[in-house]
Amino acid sequence: MLREANFDGLVGPTHNYAGLSLGNVASAKHAGRVSNPRAAALQGLAKMRALMELGLVQGILPPQERPDTSTPRLLGFAGSDAQVIRSMAKRSPLLLAQVSSASSMWSANAATVTPSVDADDGRVHLTPANLKSMLHRSIEPATTARVLRAVFPGSKHFVVHEPLPACDALGDEGAANHTRLYDATNPARPGPGVHLFVYGTHHADRRTPRPAKFPARQTREASEAVARLHGIDPERCVFAQQNPGAIDAGAFHNDVVCVGNAGVLLYHEMAFLQEAKVLGQLRRLLGKAFKPVRVSSKDVPIKTAVRTYLFNSQLVTLEGGEMLLVAPTQTRDNLRTRRVVRSLFGGDKGSLGTHLYMDVRESMHNGGGPACLRLRVPMTDAQLAAVAPGCICTPGQLDKLEDWVGRHYRQRLVPADLADPKLLEESRGALAELTKILGIGRVYRFQGR
Repeated sequence: MLREANFDGLVGPTHNYAGLSLGNVASAKHAGRVSNPRAAALQGLAKMRALMELGLVQGILPPQERPDTSTPRLLGFAGSDAQVIRSMAKRSPLLLAQVSSASSMWSANAATVTPSVDADDGRVHLTPANLKSMLHRSIEPATTARVLRAVFPGSKHFVVHEPLPACDALGDEGAANHTRLYDATNPARPGPGVHLFVYGTHHADRRTPRPAKFPARQTREASEAVARLHGIDPERCVFAQQNPGAIDAGAFHNDVVCVGNAGVLLYHEMAFLQEAKVLGQLRRLLGKAFKPVRVSSKDVPIKTAVRTYLFNSQLVTLEGGEMLLVAPTQTRDNLRTRRVVRSLFGGDKGSLGTHLYMDVRESMHNGGGPACLRLRVPMTDAQLAAVAPGCICTPGQLDKLEDWVGRHYRQRLVPADLADPKLLEESRGALAELTKILGIGRVYRFQGR
């Protein structure tokens, strides 16, 4: 038996709106606006608390050190950390914004995960995403690997692989393009997993359609490599190309237009390039347990889906077996998406389950909804017991983290504030204390490891 834990990324102290992510409509729309790091972190913690109180296993992943002063040194900036920051502010403000991004909060991009029941060696496998498409994210993987090895320690239960080589052929954006489905009709004996890997482009096959406006970040080659590394039975994998039109509309990851849980796949009609083929493959592997739920463009236009992040909701199973859709308040505030949620997750007889709206507006303004904030890790009880205890939410641990945020985070941040070396000092002080709260040791460069 597996219990799914959702590990949410803590929002970092430098949470700001720099508009760095090409293809992310919300990120571009809010570029340069005032952010509230404290509110962002507390909104994330409130979502963690809500799911924990519903009986779900809720985990925590720490943010990355930002501003990162090691990358600019590789690019010719020198001197003390304060001098490096001031020099970037003067000579390359874009680079300063890139090394100050708090984008690691979206832990759906941290890694791809395979539970032990689907891996040939019986261990949980995690491969940190290389995130090579965007500079501000490409500097995350090394720290992500250290963090994951601290949170999921040892080799008996867990394997944390190295990120794939960072090249055009192997662009990997993590679990945001991966969905594990399974037969849950008999809760006592759930079926083996079926792994849906969605890619934006097949690098080696130039004949495949490509988006015209925005980059396709995930390659088929990367998805296939992760499946091999994790020892997944090739017969249990489905590789599907995302609709290029959806990418050009702002669905830069598949989790912007698709979410799955157990045998349910909730998706927008523009999610897949070959919809019928994908559904046929999944139906063959899952049989009657497969429940595809298609939302048409007539009911929810693709631009509305991207703006409200209906499909970037979390779809989870509660202890009693009922499904819960955790949706952003933007989905509630739009008439079209509210109707869809009420119809599918209204709690009535015949519906898929119930729903819960959460306010994660600070994250949404940067282009990340509830599903972006979490990494799903299905584990056995023995594996769960091996996780770093401080990274599993309890009421007391969340109280500590809320107090920690209140003492260390600013309430107001604009791009110009990134040039203040005091922000680096504040961030490092906060993270040093955080590693003690979580009990994960020295995972940051400034700690000397």
